[in-house]
Amino acid sequence: MASSRSSDEILPERGVAARTVTTYSDLLKSVRNDGLLKRRRGFYITIFIILMIAWAGTWSGFLLLNDTWFQLLIAAGMGVVLTQFAFLAHEAAHRQVFKSKGMNEWSARLIGTGLVGISYAMWAQKHTRHHNYPNVIDKDPDIHTGAIAFHPAAAAARRGVMVSITRRQGWLLFPLLFFLGISLHVDSLKYLLHQRKVDHRWVEIPVIMLRLVVVPVLVFSLLPMGLAFAFLGVQLGVFGFYMGASFAPNHKGMPVLPTSSRTDFLNRQVLTARNISGGRFMDTLMGGLNRQIEHHLFPDMPRPYLHRASGIVKSSCQELGIPYTETSLAASYVLVVKYLDDVGLFAGDPFECPVVDQFRPR
Repeated sequence: MASSRSSDEILPERGVAARTVTTYSDLLKSVRNDGLLKRRRGFYITIFIILMIAWAGTWSGFLLLNDTWFQLLIAAGMGVVLTQFAFLAHEAAHRQVFKSKGMNEWSARLIGTGLVGISYAMWAQKHTRHHNYPNVIDKDPDIHTGAIAFHPAAAAARRGVMVSITRRQGWLLFPLLFFLGISLHVDSLKYLLHQRKVDHRWVEIPVIMLRLVVVPVLVFSLLPMGLAFAFLGVQLGVFGFYMGASFAPNHKGMPVLPTSSRTDFLNRQVLTARNISGGRFMDTLMGGLNRQIEHHLFPDMPRPYLHRASGIVKSSCQELGIPYTETSLAASYVLVVKYLDDVGLFAGDPFECPVVDQFRPR
């Protein structure tokens, strides 16, 4: 069955809660004294240069191959490089690169909006809410009900054809990820055009429009129509799948908290997150998102330091009796699929299982 731990089961006793607050303060002090919050400008500039070389290489290959279906390999490579750029923009947005807030924000805007085609303003407001309220119903936008229902109450509200779809949603997740790239581009434009107040709206709109127009124009100008559509489909599909497959394991299938939850910061961040094992290779593959627990506890900690922080956090969690979850990437996907399928069992019939009441917003 889906995770159904109530807020009472998650909230620690008063004395323990006070101790966890003190422990987090001690954790923060410890990682700061160990130099784990120092900026790693050289590391990120090196990553940026490598990615720019890879980006230039994909376009060189595109121009050299001309009219051949091997172009789809280039398209897949572009999707991978763009996802790595998105990871870099994410880290700049968390102020992990430069000491200056402005430098970090404009770097994230340049890379995220200008190269990837995702609005920095849209991403920043959404991602900030996620970090503040991970897996909290009605507060975390990452579990907002859309094509997928992420908790029983959302599934119970399904009607019509969506009931049948939701009951199979675990296995539908990964096919749907191929469309995430398109969704991110569309959501970015909708946010920039319709949101009442957007910082630097008139910088982002022309930049993102240029990015989203130039690539298709080049592709359709140099490739036959059928191959051009296939090229863009593969590039967007690989980008969306890679992005979604990197973010999905981090919180999906972990405890979902009710809107009224008052869980302390340390418990909330650790209990709702899952780390992915795999060492430095996984650090590169997932842009540091594999160390999700440490990333949520110390959002401005640069990627190279997360592995050192994990040992400190593990020890503290063991001392306090807070479950620290870490598993392989493959195992995490199995857990996510099973969890979503279990949630789907609640679709369309809220009265069959009283567990739904524990998740329904009050």
